[in-house]
Amino acid sequence: MWIKDVEVTVDGFDDMAADEIVRYIDYVQSKVQDPVTALDIRPATDKPGKVELRYTQKTVKFERIRRITGYLVGTIGRWNNAKKSEEQERVKHT
Repeated sequence: MWIKDVEVTVDGFDDMAADEIVRYIDYVQSKVQDPVTALDIRPATDKPGKVELRYTQKTVKFERIRRITGYLVGTIGRWNNAKKSEEQERVKHT
């Protein structure tokens, strides 16, 4: 089922109300930085009466930043021809 744009799976709790699920979603979301996309709610195996929450977060895209010829850049696509030439001619160390 989907609640608040989160795919929720409830195992072992047939009578769990929607408002309780919303509270679990809000709790998990308050503890993590990135958006939660899926939540699995099940009884905790090692603690009777407790709940185990397993969640998946939305992957965050990132851009690789490198230092090239004295500049911090992600890509050299916006450089002029002279600066692109300088980058091509430099000695690359591995």
